[in-house]
Amino acid sequence: MLKSLLLQAPAKVNYRLDVLSRRPDGYHELRMIMQRINLCDQVRIILQESPGITVTCDADGVPDGEGNIAWKAARMLLDRSGFTGGVAIDILKNIPVAAGLGGGSSDCAAVLLGLNELLGLGLSREQLMTIGVALGADVPFFVFQQTALAEGIGERLSPLHGLPTAWVVLVNPNLPVSTAWVYQNLRLTQRDGLSTIPDSFADVAALCSILSNDLETVTIPAFPVIAAIKAQLVSLGAHYSLMSGSGPTVFGLFSDEATAQAAGEVLKSSQDWFVSVVETI
Repeated sequence: MLKSLLLQAPAKVNYRLDVLSRRPDGYHELRMIMQRINLCDQVRIILQESPGITVTCDADGVPDGEGNIAWKAARMLLDRSGFTGGVAIDILKNIPVAAGLGGGSSDCAAVLLGLNELLGLGLSREQLMTIGVALGADVPFFVFQQTALAEGIGERLSPLHGLPTAWVVLVNPNLPVSTAWVYQNLRLTQRDGLSTIPDSFADVAALCSILSNDLETVTIPAFPVIAAIKAQLVSLGAHYSLMSGSGPTVFGLFSDEATAQAAGEVLKSSQDWFVSVVETI
């Protein structure tokens, strides 16, 4: 029996985020295009003889114990197993916290996938996704491990193929944004209909034709620096730039690494922001 695993937990960006309606349960009906990127947290999971679950993390603002959804994921899988010992989870954060990049959800998904293997539970990907949606709306996407069209609250996933690989410059102005606050302040607009999503795209420039995020209408007025970052990314050669999730992280899409790296260097030197140049996976 394996005793430990070290897993990479990737971040995501939203190429598309349509908020369709408010649901009776308080959630919102969404349509999203979700893309993983190779900015990853490292999640180490260790089985221990003594019972209990511990979560340690090197980043400020990340809860340990029962307040962490990685802890909750471990509890749910331990309860399904006959294992009498415990689990230690150590998270090395490279993904900014509360940034619209899905870091916490990805860490949670890594724990589900890792413990399923370590404990020999034999749960299917679909079963893990069902467990995951009870923990967080983005968790099923990270269990799915593919570029996806996500519907419902994010739990109905369809794989998307034919999307070009892109270089991505991430910029976070170090402003934590509450997802709950953004949705509470969102004014839904009447839609005449949803635009269709092509089956494939010729290149990164073509991909940019579908990029949009309804949540920008809330976050940008509260944090105008987001609009300024978007404009700066385009001025530095991005085909398009967009806020990811509920923000405040902004990403620009580039066709080539050299232009993306050059843009990243300019942004790193001009402000005390989180800047990372990554690639889609």
